[in-house]
Amino acid sequence: MQANCSQLNSSSGATGSEGASASQCVHPRLTGDASSYLHSGDVRIQINSAPKECAENLSSRNTKSSTHICTHGCGHSRSRSHSHSEASRLPDDYSMEPGDAGASSFSEFRYLFKWLQKSLPYILILGVKLVMQHLTGISLGIGLLTTFMYANKTIVNQVFLRERCSKIQCAWLLVFLAGTSVLLYYTFQSQSLYYSLIFLNPTLDHLSFWEVLWIIGITDFILKFLFMGFKCLILLVPSFIMPFKSKGYWYMLLEELCQYYRTFVPIPVWFRYLINYGEFSDVTRWNLGILLALLYLILKLLNCLGHLKTFRRVLQVFFTRPSYGVTASKRQCSDVDDICAICQAEFQKPVLLICQHIFCEECITIWFTREKTCPLCRTVISDHINKWKDGATSSHLQIY
Repeated sequence: MQANCSQLNSSSGATGSEGASASQCVHPRLTGDASSYLHSGDVRIQINSAPKECAENLSSRNTKSSTHICTHGCGHSRSRSHSHSEASRLPDDYSMEPGDAGASSFSEFRYLFKWLQKSLPYILILGVKLVMQHLTGISLGIGLLTTFMYANKTIVNQVFLRERCSKIQCAWLLVFLAGTSVLLYYTFQSQSLYYSLIFLNPTLDHLSFWEVLWIIGITDFILKFLFMGFKCLILLVPSFIMPFKSKGYWYMLLEELCQYYRTFVPIPVWFRYLINYGEFSDVTRWNLGILLALLYLILKLLNCLGHLKTFRRVLQVFFTRPSYGVTASKRQCSDVDDICAICQAEFQKPVLLICQHIFCEECITIWFTREKTCPLCRTVISDHINKWKDGATSSHLQIY
């Protein structure tokens, strides 16, 4: 017993500080019948164990303890370094948040693009089906649009040419617009589309949404063609009967009258469609239809009041015919070498503006259809821009 203890003390002394640190950090487990965890500073030895076995057990315990201490210390150091690195990277993570948001939005956009790319064949199939179902309406709409663009451009060019305009081309355009309107109404005579021009309903049993757009679209183009024909008639009037300046006021009046009349034409068609709204019971259908129709009429009334104010101003300008200046004398014209700064030719009915600059009457009239200032010194001469004096027609489609 004493020999075992002395050998144990010598072996423990040989290990030195490793045994001490092992006893402080870990509790070794001894194998045996009654093995248990030891308290710090206590040593428990079996009586029947040999000295060699005791030394081997102690050395194995010290080795395991040092290994456990090393791994435990390394674990602590790694956890500390990991937490330190996370803390040092925290501001960088916060600074990357906008980039992450941009990347996520880009990925969503890319996903949407891929979805559209996959759905493109099906969209094309549905598009072809819709085009085949409404082939007549689409073809007619393209034809009316191209006819309007051609006629509008031709009238503007002829108005710009003034005295040099082609009477033959104006007459041809008048016949072309009249023939297009008559042919259109003759083709669809069973629907009586011309009733819409006089605020009556066409002969259609049931008005769907597409049929409403069909009626209103055709009627709007026909009204444009009608007033463009009136402009062609004014172009055909000789200049000694109606001067160029007076023709500009007539173009403006016709265009404003056309736009004001076109605001009223869709009212009966939309009113009839809204009254017959829905597939509900009788009471619900009539109540909802009347409510929608009243709201439409109120909005339409406010819109018409705005157009009425504009139309009244146009009528005032048409009847007063405000002048931009006075007639210039021969001496004033000779001071500027009798040359107009706009057309670079001799003065024709020279007009002296309030800024003392002289121009031809027709030249300055064309200028003030789009501008309000003098072409040379930019002095404000007119309070408002006189639109539509150049013979142009509004391309706006009056749907509602």
